[in-house]
Amino acid sequence: MSLGDIFKALSDDNRRKILDLLKEGDMTSGEIANHFNMSKPGISQHLSILKNSELVISHKQGQYVYYSLNTTVLQDIMKWAIHMKSNKGGEE
Repeated sequence: MSLGDIFKALSDDNRRKILDLLKEGDMTSGEIANHFNMSKPGISQHLSILKNSELVISHKQGQYVYYSLNTTVLQDIMKWAIHMKSNKGGEE
């Protein structure tokens, strides 16, 4: 995981909306696609970027692939952000 990949993934409104949807629990790409006005291949591209940045993980259950938030990476991002804020706080 690189911070560059994570920030690239977070830079897109659609990907942030996907992450927001996944806060409610695991979803298939079809369930995610129902919340967007775009093609399923478009959703798959966004999910691929989120998986490559490790913000999202997937697991297969029967014939479906379910996507969920990778809370470990999200916790690491929060720690990084808090560390950056605390370092800046001493400079002001």
